[in-house]
Amino acid sequence: MRRFARFYGANPLHLLAVLFTFALAGYAVAVVGPQNLWNQDVWWKSIAVWFLGAVIAHDLVLFPLYALADRSLTSGLNALRGRRTSRPQSVSALNYIRVPALASGLTLLLFLPGIIEQGADAYLAATGLTQEPFLDRWLLLTATFFAVSAVAYAARLALSRKDGDTVSGS
Repeated sequence: MRRFARFYGANPLHLLAVLFTFALAGYAVAVVGPQNLWNQDVWWKSIAVWFLGAVIAHDLVLFPLYALADRSLTSGLNALRGRRTSRPQSVSALNYIRVPALASGLTLLLFLPGIIEQGADAYLAATGLTQEPFLDRWLLLTATFFAVSAVAYAARLALSRKDGDTVSGS
């Protein structure tokens, strides 16, 4: 097992998961049909082009941006901890900021067309409603994510102080 992990670089279950993911993707392409992934009339409306664009946008633009944001958050929290030498930090706040920020970003990505009122006429015709509440609802959802995270952090901090143990890590 160690020999395999040293050769492959991870646990065999990781390899199994990767192979399963590729098999699932291959099955999806086989069911949909490769010809349906490419639009002969308008090339930029092809699923393959949008998928490739999403991969490039994520790997070359978004990943460096949120890696930089995470590095800045980690550095900022470490700097704050360095100033507070009177009492040690027992619970790291890092994941209590990361998780709601990720959830907020994903819901923004999901609801962005509604927030910027893209396709407002089609939405109005299909539902009889306007897209005005999308921004307010997304902001409320984001505030809720951070509020729930803050309550969870406060509860965890209180429990760790009551127990007297220190929890390390992020």
